[in-house]
Amino acid sequence: MTKLLKSLWARFLFLDRGIVPTKKFLVFYFISSVAITLLTLVGFSWVSIFIFNGMLLLVSLIDLFFSPKRSQLVFKRSIPNQLERGISYSVGIEVQNLSELDCNMELVDGTPQVFTVDFPLEGHLPKREKVTLSYNFIATVRGKYQIKKLYVRYSSSLGLWKKQAALEIVDEVHVIPDLTETKKYLEDAQRYLMHEGMKVRKRKTGVGEFSQIRNYVVGDDPRRINWRQTAKLQDVMTNEFEPEHGKHVMILIDCGRMMGAELRHVNRLEKALEAAITIAAAALGNGDYVGVIAFSKHVSVFVPPAKGMAQLQRILESVFHLEVDPSESNYLQALHYLQAVQKKRSLILLFSDIQTFLQEDRTLAYFEGIKKRHLFLLVTVEDELMVKRAKTDPTGVNQAMIKGVAQQQIVHKKRQKAKWERQGFLLVETKEERLATEAVSQYIHIMNQGLL
Repeated sequence: MTKLLKSLWARFLFLDRGIVPTKKFLVFYFISSVAITLLTLVGFSWVSIFIFNGMLLLVSLIDLFFSPKRSQLVFKRSIPNQLERGISYSVGIEVQNLSELDCNMELVDGTPQVFTVDFPLEGHLPKREKVTLSYNFIATVRGKYQIKKLYVRYSSSLGLWKKQAALEIVDEVHVIPDLTETKKYLEDAQRYLMHEGMKVRKRKTGVGEFSQIRNYVVGDDPRRINWRQTAKLQDVMTNEFEPEHGKHVMILIDCGRMMGAELRHVNRLEKALEAAITIAAAALGNGDYVGVIAFSKHVSVFVPPAKGMAQLQRILESVFHLEVDPSESNYLQALHYLQAVQKKRSLILLFSDIQTFLQEDRTLAYFEGIKKRHLFLLVTVEDELMVKRAKTDPTGVNQAMIKGVAQQQIVHKKRQKAKWERQGFLLVETKEERLATEAVSQYIHIMNQGLL
């Protein structure tokens, strides 16, 4: 295709400046041409026919003078800078008409292909008026994106020809993980965990920091009664404790090959990120220090431990672009890096694939050294497909073999888990929709029991 043809094709595809005929004009021109051509049957020459057609085309171009000039239209896009994956958002396109002419308008925004959206937008723009057109879209893939172009077509009230323009309006947006679970927890931690079939576990007696003295109520531990205040106030008073604050929590996110395994809706890495952000919000809200390490073959992200909810935004900005690495995970390098940057005793919370983790026999020996300084917890998504195949009733030889292999893998995994748990490590495997809930519940249990 020549350069000229590419330019013309871009105009018809809404990708370049120029003018294009409308459907209304094409239908009118076709009917008129057929009618004029029929005049050859009564003696009109073909030269006259061509002249009539040319004059009709030229007269139609007068329509372009009844629509605004491109410089008389001002466009402004309004879009959030930070978007959550899978959540619907609204974008507003503000159009100001500085001319004395009305026009009908079509807009196509230059959104990335991973955004789900319906175009074009259509609207009427009166003279000397400002109109806002809006559309909804859903970002399906995390990452950093730029929306650079806005494609416009507009015509006069006659609607014979449309003027077309490609405007340079640059906006950068960050698509972060879905924070639905995090928001639920921040709104009401107790209700969130109870809704998921769990509850905030009771604290170990005598463990934690003294909080306050309050009236005794039914259900309180009698061993916490403050007899001095009880005698003074002539009312039963009890001491209230809360978990110690200022603990260190290091979240390790595996970005290796197996984290790309697809679940029902998203992959393992996507769920791990959502759960990691939820546990970070829970720990930061509790006054703890939270840091993050993301790794695959090499360590790709390190967020030093810090406290305060501002740390949650720093974590989001550091991990929202993480993608699955096609290489195998290098646990030893990640643990060496952890040992180098984190000297204080911490809760090490690893989101990974349990099959890959348990197959690394040499990591167990190295984890013995980690256990002396830190408390280790692995949280992973259960392989529902393997469980389903292990429970399937076989109807043939092939299905019997598949069921046998699945059962063998499950038995091997249970043996390996028991081996690690005997060494004092905590391994939790749960369904994908309960990953964040289980991680938060385990964190609360560890803090309330004073295990750290």
